Amino acid sequence: MKLNPLLLIVAIFVVLTIALQVVAGSDLTPTNSLAQHDASKWRKDIAAFEAADATNPPPRGCIVFTGSSYIRKWSTLATDFPGLPVVNRGFGGCHLADVYAYADRIVIPYAPREVVLYAGGNDINSGMSSELVFGDFVAVMTKLRQALPRAKIVFISCPPSPKRWAQTDTIKKVNGLIARYCREHNLTFVDTFALMLGADGQPKPDIYDKDQLHMNEAGYAIWRKAVAPFLK
Repeated sequence: MKLNPLLLIVAIFVVLTIALQVVAGSDLTPTNSLAQHDASKWRKDIAAFEAADATNPPPRGCIVFTGSSYIRKWSTLATDFPGLPVVNRGFGGCHLADVYAYADRIVIPYAPREVVLYAGGNDINSGMSSELVFGDFVAVMTKLRQALPRAKIVFISCPPSPKRWAQTDTIKKVNGLIARYCREHNLTFVDTFALMLGADGQPKPDIYDKDQLHMNEAGYAIWRKAVAPFLK
């Protein structure tokens, strides 16, 4: 039986279309939440940073820490990393999409030599899939890389916590996706997840605040030791 040339062309077109869709859905161009995300709730926080910058701007070539409350609450950055020009630009319970939205105002203008980022836990807690969280991560990394091609970019893994232990499988999947992306794109991934677990495989009870979510001084000591080798 002879094949109809027109049907053969249509079949090839369909196969190519499916292949392109697969590539578009891969970790090269993953779906993200940017178009749907509302970052307006952080306007006052960002404006406060800008007001401070107007009178006491961070030095060019600084090391900017940014992201959600794990970064915002890291109040000992200067003493943890003495001699390094560290700047804290963490804000509340932000998502990765918020970091994307405000990087033009509180990260990129400083022309930092290094950006240290942690965010993603709040994204997971809001019900986002691991693939969507990963897509937002890729969007942030792409934006930073394009604007700061010479800067070193460090991402701290999503941590475990007693309060969000039920989300552990998703957290591990997100960390795995991000770790692979960092390996493939010359980014630095700092895996603190296992360091925050005890011998029983559960979060160490003595490194968290009373809310069982955020870290105390003992928790930040773990992060300090893990991050320090990657600061320049």
